[in-house]
Amino acid sequence: MWKLCCTAFGVAVLAAPGVAHAQHAPLVVELKASHGYSVGTVTFRETMGGKLNIHIELINMPPGKHAVHIHENPVCDAPDFKTSGAHFNPDGRQHGTENPLGHHRGDLPENIFVDDSRTGEASITVDYLSVVKDAPDSILGTSIIIHELADDMKTDPTGNSGNRIACGVITEPALQP
Repeated sequence: MWKLCCTAFGVAVLAAPGVAHAQHAPLVVELKASHGYSVGTVTFRETMGGKLNIHIELINMPPGKHAVHIHENPVCDAPDFKTSGAHFNPDGRQHGTENPLGHHRGDLPENIFVDDSRTGEASITVDYLSVVKDAPDSILGTSIIIHELADDMKTDPTGNSGNRIACGVITEPALQP
């Protein structure tokens, strides 16, 4: 017999007996360029399968392929965003999803392509990150960076991805009264 489960955030989920599912509202992060203007959003959604979907929408960005990384600090000070620190790397690994020794948790397995209209969109799903508070792989309290160049997925420490050109802070959403 099916039952109603987990109505947090006003979302109801049907669950089989003995199965608990948590449904979390999407977390939307605004990306800003060094001039302070918005250049898009990143939407983080936990999937029912325990993975994290990262949906990126960019506007007014330079055409070409751009690396996307999660960085360790929740700071986006313009113009260079270096206050965001290094890649999120709690396991102390080297860079690159193609690295046979393992990669930074902040390394994402795809670049985002921005076309000649200066817009780009990508949807990336990973099983090694979360936006669940207090989870060991949680990226709450970090930042997401768009780089000027593509990530080669192997060169330590940043995949030859160049300067940081957009940044957004990943924080826990404020609770509504």
